[in-house]
Amino acid sequence: MRDKIDAEDKNLTENQVSLTKLANIGAEMAHKLESVGIHTSEQLAGVGAKKAFSMLKEKYPRVCLVHLYALEGAIQNVEFNNLSAETKADLKAFSDRLK
Repeated sequence: MRDKIDAEDKNLTENQVSLTKLANIGAEMAHKLESVGIHTSEQLAGVGAKKAFSMLKEKYPRVCLVHLYALEGAIQNVEFNNLSAETKADLKAFSDRLK
C-alpha cells in the first residue's frame, strides 16, 4: 500500500499532497473524498471543510459531525480533537443545519 501512495505522490505537483498524508484522513475517508471529486490536499483546502462535508453527506448520508471535524483538522493540519472550541461550535451548528 505504501508503494502505491508513494507512486501517486509522484504525480502531484509540489503544492499538492495526497489526502492520506493529511491529519485525520485515512484510506476510507480519502476514498470517499475522491468519490466526490476531491483528490488532493489543495483541492480539499480550496473547497473547504463545510462544502466537502456537504458533498460527502449527499453521497454518504451516514457521515457525521466527527467527519466534519476531521476535514477541518486536515485543512488546519491538527488532530480533530485539538480544534478550538469556537471552531467545533461553528462546525456543529453547520452540521445541525444539514439534518
